[in-house]
Amino acid sequence: MVNIISRAILVSVFLYVSPINSNGFVPKKVDSGEVPPKTRDIKKWPFASTSIWNMPVGSDAIYVHARLEQAEAQGMTIDEDIIVLTETAPVTDIYINNAGWDRNKNRCTVEGELMFSAPIPDDFVVSPDTWDGQTPNSGLAVLMSDGRTIMQTQPFARCEAGKAATSRYVFEDQDLYGEGMYGAHGASKLSAIGGALRIGELRPGSGMIRHALKVNVYAAKNLFYNESSYGYRWPAKSADSYAPGDYGRKRSTPLVKECRMGALLALPANWDLDSLGFETEPARILAETFQKYGAYIVDDTAWDVYAIITEWGPAGRFDEQFEDDWGFSMKQQSKNTPWARDMDRIFLNLHVVDNNSESSIGGGGKPLAPLAPPLAE
Repeated sequence: MVNIISRAILVSVFLYVSPINSNGFVPKKVDSGEVPPKTRDIKKWPFASTSIWNMPVGSDAIYVHARLEQAEAQGMTIDEDIIVLTETAPVTDIYINNAGWDRNKNRCTVEGELMFSAPIPDDFVVSPDTWDGQTPNSGLAVLMSDGRTIMQTQPFARCEAGKAATSRYVFEDQDLYGEGMYGAHGASKLSAIGGALRIGELRPGSGMIRHALKVNVYAAKNLFYNESSYGYRWPAKSADSYAPGDYGRKRSTPLVKECRMGALLALPANWDLDSLGFETEPARILAETFQKYGAYIVDDTAWDVYAIITEWGPAGRFDEQFEDDWGFSMKQQSKNTPWARDMDRIFLNLHVVDNNSESSIGGGGKPLAPLAPPLAE
């Protein structure tokens, strides 16, 4: 069924609505972005205003329901991007380690030659004692001493303070002031800094996040693969190496061919978000961001969960800030919590912006939010 509403084309087959405000939360009108900040800090809000990470969805967006299947293994998870923007810090050597994502191997040991050196504070530790999960993606984006080159590698570990670090794969350099599209999300090759929920965002009273987000979904249930698309779409450069045999293999209903690695997912522009019945304020804020900017699929969760990508670095850990601010963790084991139900309200209603392309980022037309402002002096 196709409806043409306010120049946006909406192909919609499913709407998930749960009980309204079961914990007494009263939705508030979220800052619509009509009066953005006049300047921005490049480290907190990086890349050009025309970058995929900063461009809003447009009024000409064509929406196709992604029909993501409900995650069943856990209420919600995160994937932490390691973001280190301390270009004057002591230099740390990063050596090859071949453990990768094998949980029976040790990421901490130096096993090969020097990959590169980068400024990382001596007291910043990324180890099995500090990281989230057993074998996290652990993509590092680090600002080099010139103050603008971003180097990226994965899976990063630095298991002892002041000692050498390890990793395995290095990705193409990016300019902090440029488009910043690519980097250390191994499946899609998209950035390990752009699109992450950053320290200082999604705080009480802070309003909408003013950039696109990044998410991981369970590829075996939700991502389409065929021999012509190879399981990905622009701006992704690739899909997982195992995509031919794994993408969609656990799907119980027909896959949506538009929903592939790199897809821009969004809540349709004409929807009244309050009709979805959000129970928590941060979810309502996130929903506004999913509607105005959307979120790119950058990796496979590899198990039956949703994940939002968040910052971890010397500046802090977004997950800890969130729990301090809101009184509960972003990570929820149970599906039967207000936050987990709100995540279903968002993820089960996400649509692919099918005409998102290099020539029409966000689908084209009038942006649903103002472009990123000029940089502060």
